[in-house]
Amino acid sequence: MPMFQHYQKDGLVGFDGGGDGHVLDLDTAVKDGVLGGGGGGVVGGIAEKLDLKRMIEELDLSEIPSVFICPISLEPMQDPVTLCTGQTYERSNILKWFSLGHLTCPTTMQELWDDSGRASELLETLKKVKGQARVQALKELHQVVAAHATARKTVEEGGVALISALLGPFTSHAVGSEVIGVLVNLTLDSESKANLMQPAKISLMVDLLNEGSIETKINSTRLIEMLMEEKDFRSEIVSSHSLLVGLMRLVKDKRHPNGNLPGLTLLRTICLHKQVRNLFVSIGAIPQLVELLPALNPDCLESALFILDTLSSLPEGRLALRDCLNTIPNMVRLLMRVSESCTQYALAILWSVCKLAPEECSSIAVEAGLAAKLLLVIQSGCNPVLKQRSAELLKLCSLNYTDTTFISKCKLTKTIQ
Repeated sequence: MPMFQHYQKDGLVGFDGGGDGHVLDLDTAVKDGVLGGGGGGVVGGIAEKLDLKRMIEELDLSEIPSVFICPISLEPMQDPVTLCTGQTYERSNILKWFSLGHLTCPTTMQELWDDSGRASELLETLKKVKGQARVQALKELHQVVAAHATARKTVEEGGVALISALLGPFTSHAVGSEVIGVLVNLTLDSESKANLMQPAKISLMVDLLNEGSIETKINSTRLIEMLMEEKDFRSEIVSSHSLLVGLMRLVKDKRHPNGNLPGLTLLRTICLHKQVRNLFVSIGAIPQLVELLPALNPDCLESALFILDTLSSLPEGRLALRDCLNTIPNMVRLLMRVSESCTQYALAILWSVCKLAPEECSSIAVEAGLAAKLLLVIQSGCNPVLKQRSAELLKLCSLNYTDTTFISKCKLTKTIQ
């Protein structure tokens, strides 16, 4: 159900928000006449219409004053109306603006709808209704708080506990999706976040991450990310096989790439908790992330490399990286390609793998063009620590070659191609 239902009556355009509804028409948003002149509204009472065309002709002006020009059409106004913001428009133009669903003054972008009052009404409705009526009320509240700052403030000040209480072990996915959609648009205090960390509520968020629509999956991801910002957050809350599997599905979803960054961002945050890292390795996250690297945008790429670098601190992580055929070629390709941070992570991963199996992995890396790339890093203006690590890795790789052969491997031609 749309947030506002458009209707026309006596040439006016209104918006009904459902339930008791709030109506925006030219009686509440507009006062007749130019620059506030004229009668008392469009509905009830008839104001004397100003003939602007005749006024302009009588003034015999070489240029039409800007006060007579409609800001929407940039044409002289024939039937002007002035909004409560003090801005004047041609009646037909402002009516068209409203009919397109806009609830603001086109010039000032000031909101003309009582979104705060509607949010309060919806909160009261949620105390009384159940079933499909509850879903519909939540849908509208979700849309209102997503679009209006004043509505968000109203819910933050008196509705978070009510909304959060709707999440639980017996909550339907329809209700849960809308509740999470509302909460993720709010600024939550510590008490509200602590309440949302209850196991039953987290479990529902994870279920929706795995089974909801793409919007619900992203909202669930963002809400868990918000909860993890609390200093009292406990790592066991995210020590969940289902959570990590759901996030990896989101990250790999080619049909909905808008979920890639939120998924990787949360995985990166979870990865900071040492207790969860082995779980990452056990679900096969390392080979999956390595295979994804070539298709990721720069922001996603940095998070993915950070996760892989962090997991390389584990013995199991290093083994998984070594056993993945594309680890070394993908890391070599990324050196000096995207950002200094990406180069740093890729270099650290290469060091971990080559140190684990110097003869096998160093040879593969050199054949993939690593030696030439390392020389580029050493000669660049990047961080001295990166230069030092590059020099150490270059020395490690050279041990399997004669000097002449290794020098030939350092030529840039193959790497550039």
